[in-house]
Amino acid sequence: MAGNFALFKNTQAVRCVRTMVKLIRTLADHGDDVSCCAFSPSLLATCSLDKTIRLYSLSDFAELPHSPLKFHTYAVHCCCFSPSGHVLASCSTDGTTVLWGAHSGQSLAVMEQPGGSPVRVCCFSPDSAYLASGAADGSVVLWNAQSYKLYRCGSVKDGSLVACAFSPDGSLLVTGSSGGDLTVWDDRMRCLHSEKAHDLGITCCDFAPQPLSGGEQGFQFYRLASCGQDCEIKLWFVSFTHALGFELKYKSTLRGHCAPILACAFSHDGQMLVSGYVTTCAFAPNTLLLATGSMDKTVNIWQFDLETPYQAGGMNDQLKQLVEDWSEEDVSTWLRAQGLEDLVAIFQMNNIDGKELLHLTKESLAGDLKIESLGLRSKVMRSIEELRAKMDSLSSGIPDEFICPITRELMKDPVIASDGYSYEREAMENWIHKKKRTSPMTNLVLPSLVLTPNRTLKMAINRWLETHQK
Repeated sequence: MAGNFALFKNTQAVRCVRTMVKLIRTLADHGDDVSCCAFSPSLLATCSLDKTIRLYSLSDFAELPHSPLKFHTYAVHCCCFSPSGHVLASCSTDGTTVLWGAHSGQSLAVMEQPGGSPVRVCCFSPDSAYLASGAADGSVVLWNAQSYKLYRCGSVKDGSLVACAFSPDGSLLVTGSSGGDLTVWDDRMRCLHSEKAHDLGITCCDFAPQPLSGGEQGFQFYRLASCGQDCEIKLWFVSFTHALGFELKYKSTLRGHCAPILACAFSHDGQMLVSGYVTTCAFAPNTLLLATGSMDKTVNIWQFDLETPYQAGGMNDQLKQLVEDWSEEDVSTWLRAQGLEDLVAIFQMNNIDGKELLHLTKESLAGDLKIESLGLRSKVMRSIEELRAKMDSLSSGIPDEFICPITRELMKDPVIASDGYSYEREAMENWIHKKKRTSPMTNLVLPSLVLTPNRTLKMAINRWLETHQK
């Protein structure tokens, strides 16, 4: 069963996107269900019920010489990279969590879950200092990722632990159980909060990487997504400060799946959320790639249309920053997406990265890269020019809170709706005029259709314009 997935673009506005990607590769090396996949900046890791972990290069999806990694004696349920990408963790029904050298395949440490319970899930803290592992008996362990020693542990009362995620600042760990509970722990493994999130059990959870502003209070909060056997995705706001304490606030529910949702993941820019009846899904950190694994023993690699994730605005200079930071491998992936596979070797031989890609000319293609075909040179330049045009069309650093969630443009006459969010007056009036009584941000019914001028926000926008558009 290959499974299906859906993409939600701009998860604050909750818009479902279904035509954004194309399948570019299928990996069929595992001998049983694929249970998890994970990206580093240069590698893709997959693991399976066949007891193995496999590693692939992102430049051409060739399997690495030291792959597959073999140690576990039973099914491998989860794998994850450290933030640097140098260390890979895997966990298994055999009750162990193993650390590997990602580029060597060498086993670095074997950590046994207290009580020997099957380990279902693992994840690194954002600073790579700790690794969390959750098991079928409800235990969750925080390991010191440098000494490989047990640091702290805790447990939940209802069900197996099947999901875990660190907040982007590393101050919180969220776990999800087969009983349906979301539990929040601090960095000393003290339970801060637990509540029933999905009646039929949680299957996955993930944090969006970027914090959102808390407004006049000045604190930041993070978006958390959870999914479950109830066919629903729920979005939460999570905040934690020493002054104000901890808060987990339910925000909205995304519906549309007609089967249990087994996996969900935020993109690394936080603008998209993928979910599906696939056993696993993961976004690549620096390239527009998505990997999904399923019960048919395969991993599918999906390529995004480059303009689609960013054309709605709100990303500001993200595309420019992304392209300029592309590695040589990222450029190779982009060439394949443009139908220019024949040029990958030439670009790699000349060490063309993202910055150099943007500075290529017709003359350098012919003289430096020795591309003889006029048709190929023209096609490359058209693709590069389209890339430059998309970068130039993006706004330059407009704060997201100044952008209308409906139009994705700078607001001129902001108003506050009864859902508490601010919109461009004309856009919100048109929204209501079309008999849409639901919030554009939450999809919940608006308690009132009254629109109140947001004079404070308008003054802030005017001040920003005065200092940035001289």
